[in-house]
Amino acid sequence: MEKDNGSLALSWLALIVVVIGTFMSALDSSIVNIAVPKMMAVFGMSMNSAKWILTGYTLALGAIIPLTGYLQEVFGSKRVYMFALSVFTMGSMLCGFAWSSTTIILFRVIQAIGGGMIMPVGMSMIYEIFPREKIGLALGIWGISSMAAPAIGPTLGGYIIQNMDWRLIFNLNVPIGVIGVTLAGILLKSSEIKLSKSFDVIGFLSSTVGFVSLLYVLGESSSIDWNNVKYPILIVLGVLSLVLFVVNELTHPDPLLDLSIFKLFNFTASQIIGCILTLALMGGMYVMPLFLENIRGYTAMQTGMIMFPAAVVVGLLMPISGALFDKVGVKPVAVPGLIILGVASFMLGSALNMNSSKSYIILILCVRSVGMGIAMMPINTIGMNAVPNELVGNASALASTIKQVSGSVSVTIMSTIMDSRTNYNYLKLSEQITSFNKSAMDTINSFSYAFMHAGQPQGTAHATAISYIAQLIQGQATLDAMAYAVIVTSSAVILALVLTFIIREEKKSKKPSKEGAFKENEKRGTVTE
Repeated sequence: MEKDNGSLALSWLALIVVVIGTFMSALDSSIVNIAVPKMMAVFGMSMNSAKWILTGYTLALGAIIPLTGYLQEVFGSKRVYMFALSVFTMGSMLCGFAWSSTTIILFRVIQAIGGGMIMPVGMSMIYEIFPREKIGLALGIWGISSMAAPAIGPTLGGYIIQNMDWRLIFNLNVPIGVIGVTLAGILLKSSEIKLSKSFDVIGFLSSTVGFVSLLYVLGESSSIDWNNVKYPILIVLGVLSLVLFVVNELTHPDPLLDLSIFKLFNFTASQIIGCILTLALMGGMYVMPLFLENIRGYTAMQTGMIMFPAAVVVGLLMPISGALFDKVGVKPVAVPGLIILGVASFMLGSALNMNSSKSYIILILCVRSVGMGIAMMPINTIGMNAVPNELVGNASALASTIKQVSGSVSVTIMSTIMDSRTNYNYLKLSEQITSFNKSAMDTINSFSYAFMHAGQPQGTAHATAISYIAQLIQGQATLDAMAYAVIVTSSAVILALVLTFIIREEKKSKKPSKEGAFKENEKRGTVTE
């Protein structure tokens, strides 16, 4: 008993090491966004050049994540995690010393090579460290870093930019990373390795070209000029590369990513639900900063402080939902969470106006986070629990790849919805401004008189009044589009709720084999054809 307690205590200490790395990686993905305008000023960068500080990081993540499953099998999870954390720390240090626009972009790519591997390796290590009956709580604690850190980033980044040196955003990672690597060497156990496993060259090249091409286009979606031939070429290249990747993975004896994992019904269902919830998450993480800063006029720091309590709520509820999952299963936890998330998302969309108080917006965001914090982790865990132990590394890399792509797709979807709805709303509102509409003409005349009293000639004042009203209409059209986009995410949550009901609860042995897992799932009817 004492030996078991001691082993469990070491497992929790090892979990802290994994959380440190995951938190740093997830935090960096959002905290740097706030610093981009400062870096543009320091390095004299144009907007087109500065976007590569973020785009380069995203593309490097898309290239490296599929490789992590293979690296874990060949070198072991501990070595790969220590390498990833070391590279991320070194990349952070180099970013802190960057002296030009070229070096900051290059060092961000180095940082992403380490950061991209940390999350999938961290998840698979948790499955190596903990027994399956404790995995929900462990993943819940680990999930604090992956869910709360992106929301904390804008607040922390805004504070550093406003009161300290912007380089501290990167330099803070260095001592924490050194401590993390040291503790990893002491506390983490070495896992079994397969030195004989061949490297899937075609799989690596096709996945890299496919994901990088499509992620680049998705990242540019809001400003794409379709007359530029490179975008259609990249889309075709990306799609064909991913088709080659899928065919190769299904026929290769040692695939880079074992796509047969998708035969496990619960894993596939959880990934689909996770993609839908990512779209719902963007209703808060993408739309809300635009609303608070561009419409309500809050600073980046004020926006971060408004969104910070919601991040705390997610962090508090992740371990609780994980522990509940271990005891009662997925549906009793996830279903109430999804209902809360859907209702709160609808209320949030209704609250996007100029009259909602700051305290009310914070309250709705917190209620929304209650639903997200309760629902997200059990759904992820039930999917990973369906995977046999020897495929957990592959599954975590596959899940991280899907999460990366779904995040980019979700941003594109939200941006497209807002752009198209803004145009629709503008046309609908502006068609009411005619010479036959007495209220409209009275409003134009009132503004014209006001501008004339300010010293403008009559003709100029009339033109200025019309221009001002056009700006008001554009602002209202944009505001209504933001509200519409958030309400759309509540509809997506309904779909996630329906899919959650078809997930099959099942008890698994502690160390299932690949063949045993598939046979058991076939017997239960949980293998997709």
